[in-house]
Amino acid sequence: MDRPAPQQDVDGIMAAMPAYSTEFAETFANHAPMVLVALDRIGGGADRLHDFFRSYEAYKVLLPVQPGTAPLTAADLPALLGAREREDDLRRYFAAEVDRLGWREALAVHLPGLASGVGASALHALMRTAYGILREDPQEIAIALAYWHWSHLALPPATGAAPVTADPAEVLARAGRIDALRALPLHGLLWQNMAESGRCAGFAPVVDWLEIGPDTLDRMAAASIALFAATQDFSALHAVTGCHWLRIVLPCCSADTQETMLRSFWQCIAALSGEMGFPALPSAARLERWRMAEAPDWPAIFAAARLSDDEHDISVAFSASEEDRIRPDPLYRVSVARRLGLIRDYRT
Repeated sequence: MDRPAPQQDVDGIMAAMPAYSTEFAETFANHAPMVLVALDRIGGGADRLHDFFRSYEAYKVLLPVQPGTAPLTAADLPALLGAREREDDLRRYFAAEVDRLGWREALAVHLPGLASGVGASALHALMRTAYGILREDPQEIAIALAYWHWSHLALPPATGAAPVTADPAEVLARAGRIDALRALPLHGLLWQNMAESGRCAGFAPVVDWLEIGPDTLDRMAAASIALFAATQDFSALHAVTGCHWLRIVLPCCSADTQETMLRSFWQCIAALSGEMGFPALPSAARLERWRMAEAPDWPAIFAAARLSDDEHDISVAFSASEEDRIRPDPLYRVSVARRLGLIRDYRT
């Protein structure tokens, strides 16, 4: 069995990550800098880290960062939201900001302007930010802030209208009843489907529907794992992992930024309703039956995930285990074990 990599081995392979662009062909997200950390956290040894990256780099055909064109100032930033062609220039700008302010203060200063675009690169800018914080890695945090800026996804903004529910699951159910949303075409990438929903006039009110309170993230986490357990869907997997990433990032934000980020995150999940086939969440009784399904413990799940070359297997195994530790629910083990093929389908 692989042993956890010594810190110097993790640091060594992570030192190579900034050379690669944060996205590759057709704007797919480069997961390597985050998944290598997750693989280490679930017990992948140094050899496995290097094997995974060699396979991932070749299969995905990762791209180098293209040289920048001109130095930036703070005045340039608003015009560059969503400007993918300025990745290197924005990396340099945010690296200087992290050097000037320190990474915690840089997050506090810049996340308020980015929070409403949390769907950036289908939530993967949030992911990279979370993993940078997890490692307390200033360089990764600077890259993540740049990533969030140049892939920023603008969906309809909150208007301050009165919320209609404190239940994230009810928001999804209501979104599923928007007829115009059901008529939208589907695209190949999650962020493109988020953007397509955002252009639908009937979707505009969704961002205001959820009442935000102290337990909102836990409510989102509960709805997300129920959704993933019910569907095993790729978008639902990102809802589960996204709750883990939010749990890491939110403490670095002011209360107002936390509310914006939570509201916008769930807006993004609702925007993927069509991608998920407008699923109905299972009843409480059905969820209780699924919780009783026999499933391996986390060490056995980690052992299987470590062998996978699918970055999402590793990501969801780590994030789900962390969420289960904070907000225990057998559905985390059951649903991840099913994704990894360790148990039969419990939904029959």
